[in-house]
Amino acid sequence: MNDERKKAMQMLKTARGQIDSVVTMIEDDRYCIDIANQILAVNGLLKRANLEILKQHINHCVKEAFEENSGEDKVDEVIKVMGRLIDTK
Repeated sequence: MNDERKKAMQMLKTARGQIDSVVTMIEDDRYCIDIANQILAVNGLLKRANLEILKQHINHCVKEAFEENSGEDKVDEVIKVMGRLIDTK
């Protein structure tokens, strides 16, 4: 497992713990703004983990594809995912 995947894995494990905390907060009928802030924190971690995975993809998969003269499809894949990452709807 390379460094980008290790970072993403750690962020996802942290996010999983935070999600468990959010569920507990809801079960404990905690203040809605506190819950919303925790959800935003989890969302931020998920986005950063996604960026690490995309970085890994570009540094390895896309690079290899260009070396084999087939990189355009990989770039299109990345652009599609980045578009969805940017769109918050």
